[in-house]
Amino acid sequence: MKWSNWKYLIAYLAPLATLWGLFEQGHWSFAGIYVGFVMIPLLEIVSPQSAYNLTPVEEGQKSKMWIFDLLLYLNIPLLYVILHVYFQQVFVGTAQTYELVGMTCSVGLIAGTIGINVAHELGHRSKPIEQWMAKVLLLSALYMHFFIEHNRGHHKHVSTDADPASARYGESLYAFWVRSVLGSWRNAWKLEAERLQKAGQVNWFSWRNEMLRFQVFQIGYLLSVGLIYAWWMVGYAVAVAVFGFLLLECVNYIEHYGLRRALLPNGRPEPVQPWHSWNSDHELGRIFLYELTRHSDHHFKASRKYQVLRHFDQSPQLPFGYPTSIIIALFPPLWFSLMNPRVNKEQARQKPPESAIHL
Repeated sequence: MKWSNWKYLIAYLAPLATLWGLFEQGHWSFAGIYVGFVMIPLLEIVSPQSAYNLTPVEEGQKSKMWIFDLLLYLNIPLLYVILHVYFQQVFVGTAQTYELVGMTCSVGLIAGTIGINVAHELGHRSKPIEQWMAKVLLLSALYMHFFIEHNRGHHKHVSTDADPASARYGESLYAFWVRSVLGSWRNAWKLEAERLQKAGQVNWFSWRNEMLRFQVFQIGYLLSVGLIYAWWMVGYAVAVAVFGFLLLECVNYIEHYGLRRALLPNGRPEPVQPWHSWNSDHELGRIFLYELTRHSDHHFKASRKYQVLRHFDQSPQLPFGYPTSIIIALFPPLWFSLMNPRVNKEQARQKPPESAIHL
């Protein structure tokens, strides 16, 4: 076991900082935000980028190492411990308003990172237990439909107008939030209805309908918060969830902004290619997000584990890492001035010679 394999422990910095901030409070209530949106963006300015890919032998070895899976699994108890401490601290009622804001934003960050992001990785696995873990993680963000829409919708329609999670050229982050949140939820119902119909299940109002089950589980989660702590605490659980899933939508926004798949003569979009996702080789951000920023390879083979995702020279690169890019996207004029010329350049470049593509 090489020391370099332990680098993904860096991903625990934000949740552990958040947990510490919940106890310390004061200005440390924002500890998770400090790590995710201050420390990492600043360090990415001076830290190296890396386009290194593992050799086939290294890839085979790393794919089988249990430690990388364990690092994902441990996020489940960590997430719910953080939520429990948060609810307890809020329930006590001694926190000032700015401390409540800080704690809520920090815990929301965790719901979006070790919650939805880790669920995203596990949701693509084939083992039922890992798919169950993904749903447990998504529960805290009230975004369980992501399991359906992302796997069966987004990966099929990515970088087309049929995908609500692919940002359009000139679309602001705030307009995208509305379109993606509502469109993804609606599409998940549609996809599940199609699955039931193919299975011969005519009645959608059935426990076999996973979307229906998801709504029951999420309502049950909120009811549990109310029963265990206090009914007014449900509002804080919702606030954490909203921050978490809007953070996810920020990532969705920057991952495919403005990039579109060309239409083939038969009217169908071309197959997904490396140039249909924005990537980032900023190594610190890559580790922090379990290699999510090597997004092109993820779309090429969604079941490929995070520790062996590859860099492609054909993949367009963001000028900054994902955390910094999210901050910039919050200011649409700044984002457009930075990214629109890059989108135009990438679209004009179109396909590189096929001989240069080695997938």
